[in-house]
Amino acid sequence: MKNKEMRKESDSMGELEVPLKAYYGANTRRAELNFPISELRFGRSFIKAIGQIKLSAAKANKELGVLDNKIADAIIDASLKVINGDFDDEFVVDVFQTGSGTSTNMNANEVISNIAIESLNGKLGSKDPVHPNDHVNKGQSSNDVIPTTIHLAAAVSIKNSLIPSLKKLESSLEIKSQEFWNVVKTGRTHLQDATPIRLGQEFLGYKGQINHSIIRAKKALEELSALALGGTAVGTGIGMHPDFAKKVISNLKSETDINFYETENHFQSQSSIDNCVSASGIMKTIAVSLMKIANDIRWLGSGPRAGIGEITLPEVQPGSSIMPGKVNPVIAESVTMVCAQVIGNDSTITIAGQSGNFELNVMMPVAAHNLLESIDLLSKVSENFAIQCIDGLKSTNQGPKMVMNGLAICTALAPIIGYDKAAKIAHEASHTGETIKETALRLTNLSDSELDNILEPLGMTEPK
Repeated sequence: MKNKEMRKESDSMGELEVPLKAYYGANTRRAELNFPISELRFGRSFIKAIGQIKLSAAKANKELGVLDNKIADAIIDASLKVINGDFDDEFVVDVFQTGSGTSTNMNANEVISNIAIESLNGKLGSKDPVHPNDHVNKGQSSNDVIPTTIHLAAAVSIKNSLIPSLKKLESSLEIKSQEFWNVVKTGRTHLQDATPIRLGQEFLGYKGQINHSIIRAKKALEELSALALGGTAVGTGIGMHPDFAKKVISNLKSETDINFYETENHFQSQSSIDNCVSASGIMKTIAVSLMKIANDIRWLGSGPRAGIGEITLPEVQPGSSIMPGKVNPVIAESVTMVCAQVIGNDSTITIAGQSGNFELNVMMPVAAHNLLESIDLLSKVSENFAIQCIDGLKSTNQGPKMVMNGLAICTALAPIIGYDKAAKIAHEASHTGETIKETALRLTNLSDSELDNILEPLGMTEPK
């Protein structure tokens, strides 16, 4: 039964059995057996990107006259099927594999080769008439294909997913800032009462963080626009037509509407993944911003009776298996967990970035997986945060109600009676439980109307 379900293939190391109906071949199968490490496999964005590279390569090789037209067309058609996701299940190599990603590059070469062979009425695994190395991989090396795939997949995900999601969140925060603009509440520094602030100003701050996140994401996109393709094995371009990389990258630029260009220094691009480390650092910064906002939302909505309770959050699901009626800030909590994951991913990518030895980085697969996961998670959670939480926030009267009870409003008295006298009033009010106004009426010559004017909360939310 085993022999009927398997076919025999060979690679440079000898014969090996491969599942009979598999579109991958011996090289992939060997890697599948060598790395039974995890359930982690490269996802849709990476597979699509490597398919786009193989398609563009076949087009370039055909145009340059170094690849037979019939073979090139079969590779182009096969690559399109990989790009469209028809063969994702055939990408079976674990993320934790050879550090160059050679196994995944060969996985792509073999799958595309066999799809093309089948379309030409050949036999799976025969490497005839379309060879995975000689034809699908022509002009390429894993050492320039994999870093190019990482940059391509990450850049496309940032452009098409992350930036639009952040823009949606920015818009939601802007709308809430305007809606809450006339709600005056007590500001907080060091978790202690500070001078009054508009709730809308707090949300303006959150909006600003996301605006800067968008700017940073565009910077990451710029970092990833330089492609290593054209360096082949060690950066010298051996085995490649001189115009190959230029033509492939031009195709990729047209397909994605991203300003990709060939790196000016192939030796840098293949011996390091510094651009990925930089892009990951930006993802971490975006995660830090999101965590700050999500935690503030949680605290501002805490309660509803024993917490701060200055806003109410949308009730999206029951919050307790034992306490009836309890509702928790679960959307904001999911944001903070994504942020923790992204921050952890950045640590992995940082270590991976240190693992370039001479002419090649040898932790590219794990760096690729973590970077793409970070972008994907931030994209999805940003949009979900906007739709499921921010859009449904409501202000309460708790913030305005507490403003006149705050001690920090005595700051408005300092320019009139001096810092020391104002501080004395604040300390006195703290001990007696009086308001600042009540204490000031006792300890100063200021009239009731004068104090109303000086301590008017809305006036404290902007310079005078």
